[in-house]
Amino acid sequence: MNWDDVRMFLAVARSGQILAASKRLGLNHATLSRRVTALEESLKTRLLIRRTNGCDLTAEGEIFLNAAERMETEMLAAQSQIGRIDTAIAGTVRIGAPDGFGVSFLSSRLGRLTARYPELRIQLVPVPRSFSLSQREADIAITLERPEQGRLISSKLTDYTLGLYAAQAYLAEHGTPATVEALKTHRRIGYVEDLIFTASLNFTAEVMRSWDAAFEISSATGQTEAVRSGAGIGILHNYIARQYPELVRILPDTMIRRAYWTTYHESARDLVRVRTVVDFLQELVTAEHRIFL
Repeated sequence: MNWDDVRMFLAVARSGQILAASKRLGLNHATLSRRVTALEESLKTRLLIRRTNGCDLTAEGEIFLNAAERMETEMLAAQSQIGRIDTAIAGTVRIGAPDGFGVSFLSSRLGRLTARYPELRIQLVPVPRSFSLSQREADIAITLERPEQGRLISSKLTDYTLGLYAAQAYLAEHGTPATVEALKTHRRIGYVEDLIFTASLNFTAEVMRSWDAAFEISSATGQTEAVRSGAGIGILHNYIARQYPELVRILPDTMIRRAYWTTYHESARDLVRVRTVVDFLQELVTAEHRIFL
């Protein structure tokens, strides 16, 4: 069995597409397809179901993926022990992050990292969803909870808080609620309930039993913009809302606390470029920790 063929299979399995994997590996699409076929022939089994819009793992492919990832981990460990692991801070690192943190905090600060390391390429994917690290949808994920399963390495990045906000124009027209009960007479903004991908995003339950939003938006940045426009009252990240003077914090005793975690797959433990980005993320939030609390 050729290790390079196994490495290429991992890229296809993680991306779900031969074309996407070939771009990431810098290989010709047809060459990558032939190498995966060669691996299947050496194993005498079919690992992938190839479709026009991507690839799915067969049952045998799922089994082999677990074995291949263990092989990858051992290979990285061996390279590290004999001093052949990558020491150059170069290459691509993809960061998956919640949209609020990714857009409002990271996007304006990660340029410092690429300026520091010109051969490092950063891909920031700030969208309201979870990321599969085992399938390499991201090299590093900023998560809202510490993962309990999988071969993952996690560390707390920072705690942060949220509060109730409304636009000055909205309050001038509708008045300022003095109690949580009074919120029931106001228009409320919240998440699209069936698109909440983690229980940590269920902020409204900590404020009132039935939030019953008049306007639901599936992203934190979208909710912020809706509140700014005067569409209603929302639960916003304090570190984001404070950037906008037109937003007013209401019922300040009502505060929600959450945390961000930095998570990556244990197979990336010895990759200098990944460790460098993880360290830089911690450096950023440590330097500006006051804005989160």
